[in-house]
Amino acid sequence: MTDSTSAPAPPTARWVPRRSIGVWGLVFFVVAAAAPLAVMSGVAPLAVMFGGVGAPGGYLLGGIVMAVFAVGFTAMSRHVDNPGAFYAYISRGLGRTVGLGAAFVAVLSYVLIAVSFVPAIGVFAHDTVLSLTGVDIAWQIWAVVGWLAVGVLGYLNITLSAKVLGVLLGLEVLVLVVFAVPIIFQGGAEGLSFGSFNPGNVFGAGVGALFVLAFGAFLGFESTAIYSEEAKDPKRTVPQATFIAVGFLALFYTVVLWAAIMAYGPEQAVVVATEDPTGMFFTATEQWVGAPVANAMHVLIVTSALAAALAFHNASARYLSALASEHALPSPLARRSSSGSPGVASLTVSAVAGVIVVAFALAGADPYTHTFIWLNAIGIPGIIGLQALCSAAVVAFFRRDPHGHGVFTRLIAPAVATVALTGTLILIVINYDLLTGAGAATNAALILVLPVTFIAGLVVARILRARQPETYQQLATVRPDEPTSVG
Repeated sequence: MTDSTSAPAPPTARWVPRRSIGVWGLVFFVVAAAAPLAVMSGVAPLAVMFGGVGAPGGYLLGGIVMAVFAVGFTAMSRHVDNPGAFYAYISRGLGRTVGLGAAFVAVLSYVLIAVSFVPAIGVFAHDTVLSLTGVDIAWQIWAVVGWLAVGVLGYLNITLSAKVLGVLLGLEVLVLVVFAVPIIFQGGAEGLSFGSFNPGNVFGAGVGALFVLAFGAFLGFESTAIYSEEAKDPKRTVPQATFIAVGFLALFYTVVLWAAIMAYGPEQAVVVATEDPTGMFFTATEQWVGAPVANAMHVLIVTSALAAALAFHNASARYLSALASEHALPSPLARRSSSGSPGVASLTVSAVAGVIVVAFALAGADPYTHTFIWLNAIGIPGIIGLQALCSAAVVAFFRRDPHGHGVFTRLIAPAVATVALTGTLILIVINYDLLTGAGAATNAALILVLPVTFIAGLVVARILRARQPETYQQLATVRPDEPTSVG
């Protein structure tokens, strides 16, 4: 039986938000977190290697599933104005105890993904500078520069982060458009083929591995709700930004990856992706557009990782602050800086990032194959599992009161999303070695972090319920100054 969330105790005084982020600011955070250039040039070739020519169709299908998930997710955002997002929605649908367990998993997943991009910045910057200038500067130095940049921007006013992300994201998108357009208009190496969208190719032998990579490319789009306190008219901007981000990513990934396959021809593209996955996009860019654009792409991979690190850093800080404001975590984490950002939480995320990256480096771990990949191997299934649980919570929430929503919004879409995302999570676990490249013992240790964290959240919830019932009743409460009617 779930805990009742009706008639919660009056919440404690909260920080009064500065509603400064518009629809496009939210979109920048979401799409930047997805790191489209890093996904296309660094991950998508692996999807082609495992999924063959059907890889673009896999990304399109991933986008469709995420859009279906967003139907119920954004409907619930109109009634639960809480920056805890997954935590708040799951609490309101399935009970506060389950919600707090989900909150711990959310914090862990977001923080680890944010941390993972710090060494990635170092590796990408090292390789880019070495290839373009011949100067060999250790990746650790570049990682420190990236860590400082993310820490400073994350601590300052959120509108500055939005502007920085907007510029970096615009450059990422531009270079990929410049890459794709000539290939499509000139017909590629062998003429345009639409076999990438044939269900037989999409659901081929490597479908499990393909879906791991394709669905993982959309992580972070749900973070629109995390910024609800700082968004202008959140009941309008959060749903709009969510659907714009999902729709853009789905179409952009699909078209750009399809263009990359057309650049070589379907059969040759699979060969290139298998033999030289890291060079697939750069070689095609130099061949079809020229070396200057290929060089620009090398540089923008660094800024893509920086933008993703900043976006996940901001999301992590806001999760910590939201939980601290409700006393589920130490209260000092809820303290705001003079600019209105969750300053203490932001500094905490920076500190955790520094400790983890230094610890991995001292242990001799490879900054990319170990630090970056392994941390994502925990964060990716963590967030997808939360998406599945959140969809189930949407069904439960609207079953008690439809709030004027139709049956598709409150039942069919979230139910379909629950099944699809659960299936995706199972595929990820089955193909876990694809993400980590590690042995069975390491894989077991990594994946067990998630259920252990969830159980820890359940234990904390039970302790709060027994010893601090008033605090427990205030968890995931709707903001007192916000209406709950359908906007």
